[in-house]
Amino acid sequence: MTSIRQIFDLGQPRSGTLLNKRWIQTAVATGSASLLGLLTALLLPQGPITVAQVWLAMAASLAVGLAAGFALRSPWAMLLAPLAYIILFELVRPAGAVPTVGAIRLDNTYGVLAFLVGRGFHGLVALLPLILGAGVAAFLTRTNPGGGSSPVGTVLQAAPLLVLALLVAVLAVWNGVPAQTPPILDETGQPVPGSIAELTAVSLGGQEQTIMIRAHGADLPVLLYLSGGPGQSDLPYSRVLFEDLTQDFVVVGWDQRGTGKSYPALFPTEAVTLEQAVADTIELTNYLRERFDEEKIYLMGESWGTTLGVLAVQQRPDLYHAWIGSGQMVSQRETDRLLYSDVLALAERTGNTALTGQMLAFGEPPYADTPYPNAVVMGYYEQLGQPYTPPQEYINRGTAANLGPWGILGSEYTLVEKVNAFRGLIDMFTLMYPQLQEIDFRRDVPRLEVPVYLLDGAAELAARRDLALAWYAQLEAPNKQLYTFDNAGHSVAFEQFSTLHPILTETVLPQTYLYP
Repeated sequence: MTSIRQIFDLGQPRSGTLLNKRWIQTAVATGSASLLGLLTALLLPQGPITVAQVWLAMAASLAVGLAAGFALRSPWAMLLAPLAYIILFELVRPAGAVPTVGAIRLDNTYGVLAFLVGRGFHGLVALLPLILGAGVAAFLTRTNPGGGSSPVGTVLQAAPLLVLALLVAVLAVWNGVPAQTPPILDETGQPVPGSIAELTAVSLGGQEQTIMIRAHGADLPVLLYLSGGPGQSDLPYSRVLFEDLTQDFVVVGWDQRGTGKSYPALFPTEAVTLEQAVADTIELTNYLRERFDEEKIYLMGESWGTTLGVLAVQQRPDLYHAWIGSGQMVSQRETDRLLYSDVLALAERTGNTALTGQMLAFGEPPYADTPYPNAVVMGYYEQLGQPYTPPQEYINRGTAANLGPWGILGSEYTLVEKVNAFRGLIDMFTLMYPQLQEIDFRRDVPRLEVPVYLLDGAAELAARRDLALAWYAQLEAPNKQLYTFDNAGHSVAFEQFSTLHPILTETVLPQTYLYP
């Protein structure tokens, strides 16, 4: 019977042949992997970030790994090929403008996370198939069907490759599991007739961005929710916590440019500007108005979403029934300066000299060139804020949903989009946050031409809450109302979702929609 060795003429190389020259074999093996690294650096400098790109990277790496293994005919191909790929990719790829593809920093949690979701995921889907291909080829060329290896020895040699092959197969299959948002169900567990539950890609500013639409019917007023960050994806959270609102609104969640499912829209990074974010918001608003035949829609934002939302409402008040702010931001620069002072005071009270030294080394904000100081300050939010216990229904619903950290276990994401949810949070924050430093609504937005409803958490950080209350006090608007909750912090709309529903249906709708 013809063996694999005979088919490929994989016997010991004959004396005098080119293949017998080890340096030629090594050059072919490393050269093929280097070429793949070069092409990836030129075509995908940020690594694979879509389902199709992940599959392409895996297939190309497997093919090149097989070529390298057959050329070298040694397990050394499993080491040399990945090294050659990494070296060429890192040398040729343009300098990264965002942390997940920029300089490696492993001296803090933020930097480690950027490495894992950037280079780490890339390595997982590109290097594992490369190693597998090289290992399989080396195994086939070195195993002697004539009896040089015992059956037991052959199995032992093959076992690690079988495990690796299983892992690569699982990654490939998992990558293909489609994202979906669950249907809206009635009390009997059946889909509500005429309801909407969909993930839709829309073109905003020339880039595809994903929205999630959920409603009991298409004839309800539209509520567009702007998530925080910049860079945070809230699709699973908004699906779970705003489910009650779908009875009375067409609830729209949006993964903004460079965020979560819309992470590929981050590139080119030169287009990631505050002006473009506002333009995207207005363009999405018009899409929703046209689709649902509404003259105006409602706009609600959380944290960074409140900055984006207020600017959109200020620019185009004719498109919105009302503005609903949760965790309202007013001046990022002033908030950062107050937080800087608060952290220094905390360090002094607790005798944490290391923290004092670290903050003094950072210097006073703004931190225009790096997000790392902000990440350090975020780690002390709990100690800076007022202790409180969120409502039990909020805790229960979040626990039952089992969405995992940052909601990445939500069904709204594919495998690569789960990774992109983290990448977007890191990279978008780095690009957008410095652009917010000149904003101060106390100066820039003295009036809004739509009704304003602010959700205020009494346990919010003073560095944010005091500014929001000051802005609200001086703000002129056709109508404005403040709702303060003792058991809420920054994410009031989420934490107080059960109260948000009657506020919107019993106050906001009658004042602005039913009787505009």
